Amino acid sequence: MRLLLVCLLVCAAAVVGVWRGWIDVPAQWNPWAPLDVRLKPNVLTPFKLARLQNDLTLCDQALASSSLRFSRQADSDPSARCPLQNTLRIQGGDIALSSSFLASCPLAVAYAMFDIHTVQPAAQAVFGQRVARIDHLGSFACRNVYNRANSRLSQHATANALDIAGFRLADGQRINLLKDWSDEGDKGRFLRLIRDGACKHFSTVLGPEYNAAHRDHFHVDMGRWQVCR
Repeated sequence: MRLLLVCLLVCAAAVVGVWRGWIDVPAQWNPWAPLDVRLKPNVLTPFKLARLQNDLTLCDQALASSSLRFSRQADSDPSARCPLQNTLRIQGGDIALSSSFLASCPLAVAYAMFDIHTVQPAAQAVFGQRVARIDHLGSFACRNVYNRANSRLSQHATANALDIAGFRLADGQRINLLKDWSDEGDKGRFLRLIRDGACKHFSTVLGPEYNAAHRDHFHVDMGRWQVCR
C-alpha cells in the first residue's frame, strides 16, 4: 500500500511538472501542448482533439500545422434545433474536395490527420501515386439518426460527421465505395486500408460492412462512441 501511494504521488508530481512546464517532454507526449497534425497520432491524440471544440486558440494552433484551407463560420442562434459553434467551412487543402463542407474543429483537424497519415500513405503503397481529390456526400444535416422521428440527433446535426464516398488519384483514376468495396484487387485493398486507418483518427467509422445504409460511403465522426465497422 505504501509503495502504491508513493507511485501515485510520483505520477501526480510528474503530471503537475509537465503542466507547469517544469519538466520538458516532446510536444506529442505533452497533453497540454498544441496538437500538431504532422506528428504521428498516439494515445494522447483523442484528448487533444476533444479540447479543440471549446478552445479557439488551441483550434487555431492545430489548424496552423495543417494544409487545410478554411473559413470560420459565425455561431448560430443557441435556440436553434441544431446550433453550431466553433464551426469551420473546409474548402480543401493538400487534397481537393468535391465540394466544401462544414466541420467542427475536432472533425476538421482529424480530417487533416487522416489525409497525412492514412490517405496519402495508402495511395502510395497501393498505387504508387497520391490522392488528388476526395468525393463526399456532405457533413452538416439537422436531422436524427437515420432520419427516424424518435432517434437521437445525428452527429451530422453538429457538423461533427462527414460521409466519404470515393477518391480520385493523381492520374484521374477513381475509387468508389459503392462499386469498388467488393473489388478483390488494388481498389478493394486501398479502401480497406482507408477504413482501418480512419479508425485511428475518428471516433466512429461506419462503412459497407456495417449495414446497407452505408454501402456507398464511410461515415466518420468525432462523437463519444468508439466504433470501427
